[in-house]
Amino acid sequence: MLSNYICALDIGSSKVTAVLAEIRKKKLVNFFLDSVPIKSVKEGVIVDSAGLTSSITKILKGLKNKSGINIKFLSVNISGQDIITKHSSAIIPLAERGNKVITLSDMHLVNEQARILGSSLEDEIIHMIPLGYTIDSKSNIVNPLGLYSHKLEVDLYLLCAKLSSVQSLSRVINQSGYEIKDLSFSGIATSKAVFNPQFREGVSILCDLGSDTTEILIFRGGLLKDIEILRLGGGDLTKGLSDALRIPEDLAEDIKRSYGVIGNPLEIGEDKEILVKKSEFYKPIKQRLVCEILTNSANKACMQIKDALEKKIALYEVNNFIIVGRTMLLDGFIENFERILSLPVKLGRLTNLEIVSLIMEKNELSGHKYLKYLTSLGLICEALEKKPLGTLPLHQPAKNFILKAYNKIKEVYQEYF
Repeated sequence: MLSNYICALDIGSSKVTAVLAEIRKKKLVNFFLDSVPIKSVKEGVIVDSAGLTSSITKILKGLKNKSGINIKFLSVNISGQDIITKHSSAIIPLAERGNKVITLSDMHLVNEQARILGSSLEDEIIHMIPLGYTIDSKSNIVNPLGLYSHKLEVDLYLLCAKLSSVQSLSRVINQSGYEIKDLSFSGIATSKAVFNPQFREGVSILCDLGSDTTEILIFRGGLLKDIEILRLGGGDLTKGLSDALRIPEDLAEDIKRSYGVIGNPLEIGEDKEILVKKSEFYKPIKQRLVCEILTNSANKACMQIKDALEKKIALYEVNNFIIVGRTMLLDGFIENFERILSLPVKLGRLTNLEIVSLIMEKNELSGHKYLKYLTSLGLICEALEKKPLGTLPLHQPAKNFILKAYNKIKEVYQEYF
């Protein structure tokens, strides 16, 4: 049974966001949210544990005061260069002679064998995703439950994080006075928020352009097939502007958000200027120059993303390309990205109708403001569904004791006879 709240915490490189969902009778009834800027994380790695602890304590204390809910357990994300992916396979015999019907126990057993074989003392498994099963000579079976076979094999996709990173994150959360209930990879959480059932058809790509890392997730038929994490983000555009204009990065970020345009600089009037205060004087900066610097940085980032994608998949196969991140809001960025990829690109939008209906009542999430909280909202979606994205719907629990007993007897019979 769901508790009376779900509290999601998204720890990024430039900010921490938190969403507290109040639940009554297994339904969402209200949201409380907040965010604070941080400089305690770089590329997903904690570089200032004391600073991060202070930020988490501050933001969650504020949510408690707003909601009156005593928060203890958190759904938390993990991301960055410490994420590791690998395939692990295992095979189990089902019968000494002849064939046997495949049961839920068989599937759990082969999955567990693959998990053990893929485990490492230095890694913590965050997600296990069965990509497909093989029964005898037939491969790519999505769900073999109830089929007959002599043996069963699984191809398991493991998303792991370095154990030291997980331990550091857990320690920070504990020092803040809370406990981690669920830990999820940021990209999977975000995909929960933006993908609807249509993405299960064909190939879908989610590209999350963060502050200093970009996460690319490739789905085929609704199952996660591959991820790529690049060391680039919206911060590269800010730094390029800061270096070229010789101004502080905070000021460059303000200029980027207020005047940033991606496109042809010649389309901006030569007389348009931005007045920037420097010491005791105001220095004029040509908007055309700002556009040129940002466009060059954006082109470089988009080309890196394209190159990474082409090593994974042929772009003509892609049916849906979804992009998220506040950098997408720069005028002309998405159009420029479409030109480079030669693909239609869509800005990620929330698809959970229950959440959308509540968000419409929140001024903090109006317009495109929801993008700031997208991963946190995805963690809420994941907690509500109670199953990680990409896993196969292996079993529906029986609704009463008699049916449970019948299913168990049937499974035992199939196991031995």
